Amino acid sequence: MIRTEGLSKVFKGDKKNAEIRAVERLDLEIKQGEVFGFLGPNGAGKTTTVRMLCSLIAPTTGRAWVNNYEVGQQNREIRASVGILTEQPGLYDRLSAEKNLTIYARLYGVADVPGQVEKYLRMLGLWERRKDPAGSFSKGMKQKLAIARAILHEPATLFLDEPTAGLDPEASKLVRDFIDELKTEGRTIFLCTHNLDEADRLCNRIGVFKQRLIQVDSPSRMKTAMFGRQVEFKIKPADLQLADLIKRFTFIKSAQIGENRLLLGLDNPEESNPLIVKALVEAGVDVQFVSEVRHSLEDVYLSLINHGNTR
Repeated sequence: MIRTEGLSKVFKGDKKNAEIRAVERLDLEIKQGEVFGFLGPNGAGKTTTVRMLCSLIAPTTGRAWVNNYEVGQQNREIRASVGILTEQPGLYDRLSAEKNLTIYARLYGVADVPGQVEKYLRMLGLWERRKDPAGSFSKGMKQKLAIARAILHEPATLFLDEPTAGLDPEASKLVRDFIDELKTEGRTIFLCTHNLDEADRLCNRIGVFKQRLIQVDSPSRMKTAMFGRQVEFKIKPADLQLADLIKRFTFIKSAQIGENRLLLGLDNPEESNPLIVKALVEAGVDVQFVSEVRHSLEDVYLSLINHGNTR
């Protein structure tokens, strides 16, 4: 569980630099077991938010609770109950992968250190390289080792900052599958990512953020709310006034008519499509195929970042 009330962070300036308002009045509630995507451009304040929620830096104003512990009041408990993957892996390059994880497992007070180290090295495909120095690993392998470090003590809440950055497609899929597995265990995952397709697939809800929270909802509801549902009817050109035919149906919200296509805005295509197809066929129009237009999360994100208002 994560909850914030008016959470803000201002970095004070000096004679040369003005103050920076990194996070402004963030009100947010994330349920236990939810995968929450936190999306925003570079410099939006995402990392600052994560650092406040992990009790690594103090907020300027506002309050926050993580795993039922309050930021600023129970910082030690928060740090013990969360895992965090930062943008920089921060590993001991001269030590082996196994030794790296062993050190952190002991710091976290893990009961079965060898067992936990082996478990997560195997899960992330690093067991065969366990004796190799972390400094000899590729960027992607270091990222996977850092993910293993973040989950070693099996925290209730996991903060992941760009978990698939620098990974090849196969390794990225492994990490996504790993996150999917963590979802089934009821862990709360706070995911910062620039990979919008990844956020669309993994997250129950997303928050679009740029110093202030712009909008929060599930990816599918965001896309529907912004663009509605649109259906493309691919047709064989016919000598017919399609505009007159379309006017028969009051449930059509919008219409774009091309030489061999109709693009119609519909609230309930499942019910409307058969009626429209029937009318077209009866009018002598050959319907070649019908498909719903799928807007991407990228379309929503760019529109909100460029034109959206904070909620």
